[in-house]
Amino acid sequence: MARLTNRDIAEVFENIADLLEIKGESVFRVVAYRDGAQTIRDLPRDLSAIQAEGKLTELPNIGETLAEKIEELLTTGELNFYKRITAEIPLSLVEMLRVNGVGPKKAKRFWQELNIVTLAELEVAAREGKLRGMSGMGAKSEQKIIDGIEALKRRTDRVSIGVALPLAQNILHDLLKLPQAQRGDIAGSLRRYKPTIGDVDILIVADDAAPIMQAFVTRSDVARVLGHGPTKSSVELLQGLQVDVRVLPAARYGTALSYFTGSKDHNVRLREIALKQGLSLNESAFSNVETGEEVVLCATEEEVYTTLGLPYVPPELREDRGEIEAAQAGNLPHLITLGDIRSDLHMHTTWSDGSLSIREMAEAARQRGLKHIVITDHSRSLGIANGLSIERLMEQQQAIRQVDAEMGSDFTVLHGTEMEIKSDGTLDYPDEVLAQLDVVIASLHTSLRQPREEITQRLINAIRNPHVDIIGHPRGQLIPEREPADLDMDAVFAAAREHGTVLEINANPHRLDLDDSHARRAQELGIKLAINTDAHEAANLELTHYGVATARRGWIQPENVINTWDTGQLLDWLRSRGQ
Repeated sequence: MARLTNRDIAEVFENIADLLEIKGESVFRVVAYRDGAQTIRDLPRDLSAIQAEGKLTELPNIGETLAEKIEELLTTGELNFYKRITAEIPLSLVEMLRVNGVGPKKAKRFWQELNIVTLAELEVAAREGKLRGMSGMGAKSEQKIIDGIEALKRRTDRVSIGVALPLAQNILHDLLKLPQAQRGDIAGSLRRYKPTIGDVDILIVADDAAPIMQAFVTRSDVARVLGHGPTKSSVELLQGLQVDVRVLPAARYGTALSYFTGSKDHNVRLREIALKQGLSLNESAFSNVETGEEVVLCATEEEVYTTLGLPYVPPELREDRGEIEAAQAGNLPHLITLGDIRSDLHMHTTWSDGSLSIREMAEAARQRGLKHIVITDHSRSLGIANGLSIERLMEQQQAIRQVDAEMGSDFTVLHGTEMEIKSDGTLDYPDEVLAQLDVVIASLHTSLRQPREEITQRLINAIRNPHVDIIGHPRGQLIPEREPADLDMDAVFAAAREHGTVLEINANPHRLDLDDSHARRAQELGIKLAINTDAHEAANLELTHYGVATARRGWIQPENVINTWDTGQLLDWLRSRGQ
């Protein structure tokens, strides 16, 4: 029996929620499965380990019913309830819900009235004009479904933050250049720096919204205008991303920014606190619960939290993962910032698959305010990346020493490697070679779909090696193309803690690995972290902020990240490890 992963079980619960919604079941039952699925997706630990400890019901949103279903899935690999509901309602209907304009009721009608059960069948029926004969459907509704299917083809479910953020920043920058715009911010999950984005929310302060709305919907990068109102407009960009822009008066901006930043669960907690004070909180203002009269307008988010008796909560923490309780207790973490970063310990040059020389990478890093870097070109077995033989590695060391000497005393260039952890669990260089390097990063690049026990042991073998300092992008994920390797992260954390090995948060937005939940768990266990760009060109050095934001989402404090150390502290640490 193949073991089900956290994401497998989360997907089952998400499908159940969709099927129950199509069936017309209670909204509370639907929400229970959706919230349970989200909890499982966010877990930094394996469900089977939590099950073994008998602590499933201690997880947020996991009661006795869902816990029993998790146990059944983990034990048997199947769920009888899921079998029954998919026998009753075609599972393929779930895919239809991804089409803009198709909700649960319509999907159910397409199935029951026209026997349409797949997205392909829906597209054929719409293009052949077979939907417009249904009550409540016309040519416009049919075309909207065709357009929605076309839009779905142009995009995945969610977009990498590395794609979404530059697009959103460009739109915001252009709108803020308009004379009517007073200020503006990106909101939504993008402001919270989630690794993938469903759509983009932008808020603008202005007294006259019309010019801003017009400039937005007539942009050259707009594929379709989804809605054009006096203070809110929605478009679909050529890249397939939906962007919503709202224009607000300055006096109400704080409540709106807080509301549209989210998360939904964080906002629910804020509203609960407001109700205890006799206030109702929405996107516009605080109102008196009894009279409905607006009693507090907030121009800033700080005013929203002050009204609630709370300190300001940074956007990256707003996921209802303990930040409300920490704020109430005065224990919000002192989060790491981009300004804390002094080094980048993982980068590549023309010696392997990078585009710049050692000197060029060093100059680019110094220009960005860094104090020290480590050149970590690929090791010999990664032929596709022009990995270095032992002979070339030693030649490179001489070249790095020469560049380091020429850079002066205010900047240090160290020699390292990103060494492949081979498919059989052995390392790419012998210990006597590793002992001559300043820093050793070990990474998984190949055979990432090995069975859980096998690939976990490969990583632990590297962690146990006394010469390995850092594990690069530990789970091997690529967003959104490749799911992470199926690792036993409890075992990985235990080994890293025992051997003092650092785990990387790879700042490239296609990796962001470790993710926020696992980074937070690592910090709780006393494991040090590194935030590196894995740069292959100078522009990649600008990606650090994605890694810092991921760390902030994981409640990471600067003292737990080795990139915040000055050069002397890093060298002392390396000497203490015998390097």
